[in-house]
Amino acid sequence: VQVMESGGGLVQAGGSLRLSCTVSGLNFENSHLSWFRQSPGKEREGVACIDRRGSSTHYADSVKGRFTISRDNAKNTLYLQMDDLKPEDTAMYYCAAQENYYWGKGTLVTISS
Repeated sequence: VQVMESGGGLVQAGGSLRLSCTVSGLNFENSHLSWFRQSPGKEREGVACIDRRGSSTHYADSVKGRFTISRDNAKNTLYLQMDDLKPEDTAMYYCAAQENYYWGKGTLVTISS
């Protein structure tokens, strides 16, 4: 199983980024998927998750109303649209598949003030 995140980068506060996560080697459409993040010196935190069909989503309070998780089962891809970004969103973002059993190596998001 391979999990690969992409789309991170450096943006100014108030800007947007869209992260992608491609998953191969498992039955993607039957996999619960999540985004996590970890900042230096802080514990990893769950950002958002989505059920197999994409009909149910959950978000951390810190990102509600600004981030949107979605999936395209035909492309085996998970997305995280991040809008109105804040400096405190700076972190390494990770994708997790199959109830958090498989993880990617992360993509770095840096928000400048």
